[in-house]
Amino acid sequence: MAHKFYGWLNLYLTPMWQEMARIGKKLVDHGLVESHFGNISVRQGNSMVITRSGCPLDEICEENVVEVPIHNTCEFDGLASSETRVHRRIYQETDAGCIVHGHCPFAVVMSLLDESGSIEPLDSEGVYFLGHVSIVEGSIGSEELAANSAAALAETNGVIVKSHGTISTGKTLDHAYINTTQIEHTCKVRYYYDLAKRSL
Repeated sequence: MAHKFYGWLNLYLTPMWQEMARIGKKLVDHGLVESHFGNISVRQGNSMVITRSGCPLDEICEENVVEVPIHNTCEFDGLASSETRVHRRIYQETDAGCIVHGHCPFAVVMSLLDESGSIEPLDSEGVYFLGHVSIVEGSIGSEELAANSAAALAETNGVIVKSHGTISTGKTLDHAYINTTQIEHTCKVRYYYDLAKRSL
């Protein structure tokens, strides 16, 4: 049990922006998002801490995050990510503790190739941890995207936004990050499998 206690202790002792910075750098380093795209947020009671609009995810600092309420808009919304409305709706309608939005390339490609509305995993981890991955629609930061994402994420921990990227949730930032990587891995395997099958 000691390792679990240490994990929670570390979460409380580390300023939230530093945890967001750690995950943001991992997203960029592993090609899951370009530096100035994507966003990250963490639920804090009735508020959320979210990256600012245009914030480079591999250079997050204390000044690059902003706290806004979950249940209503505020004067700081203009500073926050363009996807604040989407994050807000997800927190309102799910028990998510954190949200990671990446622009994972294979997930984007598969969402453009798909005609069924979801990606069916072929890899064993994807089958076990994800099941089918829904593809939702809506323009960036729109009410349509907020509603579609929240509805889908009430049933799962990750979705793909058509032509845009992934939205993953979790109790912690690490959980949301892992869900992001799993969706991208599943889409990568699916892409190469379909490509190889067509060439046979």
